[in-house]
Amino acid sequence: MALLWRGRGAPAQASLAALATVLEDPTFELLPLKNAAEQEAALPQKARVSVTASPAKGLEATVALSVQLEAAGFRVVPHLSARMIRDESHLRGLLAPLADAGIDRAFVVGGDAEQPGAYPDGLSLLRAMADLGLAPTEIGVPCYPQGHAFIPDDALLAALREKAAFASYMTTQLCFDPAAISSWLTARRADGIDLPVRIGIPGVAAIPKLIEISARIGVRDASRFILKNTRFVGELLTSGGVYRPTGLLMKLAPLIADPGADVIGLHIYTFNQVASTETWRRERLEKVSRER
Repeated sequence: MALLWRGRGAPAQASLAALATVLEDPTFELLPLKNAAEQEAALPQKARVSVTASPAKGLEATVALSVQLEAAGFRVVPHLSARMIRDESHLRGLLAPLADAGIDRAFVVGGDAEQPGAYPDGLSLLRAMADLGLAPTEIGVPCYPQGHAFIPDDALLAALREKAAFASYMTTQLCFDPAAISSWLTARRADGIDLPVRIGIPGVAAIPKLIEISARIGVRDASRFILKNTRFVGELLTSGGVYRPTGLLMKLAPLIADPGADVIGLHIYTFNQVASTETWRRERLEKVSRER
């Protein structure tokens, strides 16, 4: 395995080629809200789409939107939030319509529901699906380059090691520090965790919309969401209230180009601002393609 990037620049052409590859086919994350049809219309054809789980709407809303998008020709990755699943019967009831729709993918998270059902965390759900013979062929799991607000780092890493046996890839949760992402990934590769990784980046977003959506998807209050993402707010404030991930992506380019990192794509947290995010993506792809 090649040495992972530790802040040294990769050859410009290699970085540009890697950026073009990941910009051509990212994963767009959608929230199952009322404006889903508007968001669908702004997606590129046959895009890979990740549909989140909303505590306020339940996993049934995630499944319904996933089935709708798959029927429209998208490659859908529904989130299965372990703490929102009541029991085995509920799990089977969620997976059946996905299977009927030809969706053989899932992104398994623990979730934020305060009162869990039969599955208190993502690992317990992964084990249950495997034991029942219901596990999708492709499974993604989250990873946390800057840690989790409520889970100690050692517990996170222990869980990730165990999840790796069930998963196809991992996706980094929002992080605005490319050096932190690189150092975390370097350490995991040294630990023997070899899951391919999708790098999570925000789309184009503004503070008012961010607060509005955070409230609508079931976060107890917007301030809690904001406090967990203070760096995001800082980026917004210094850019006139609208964040674009251009700088972050360019700083991540050498890491993305490093074969040892095994970066297989981008995961764009759109906050249901797909049109502006897609405009940005196309512009960046055209620019890096010209410069190659």
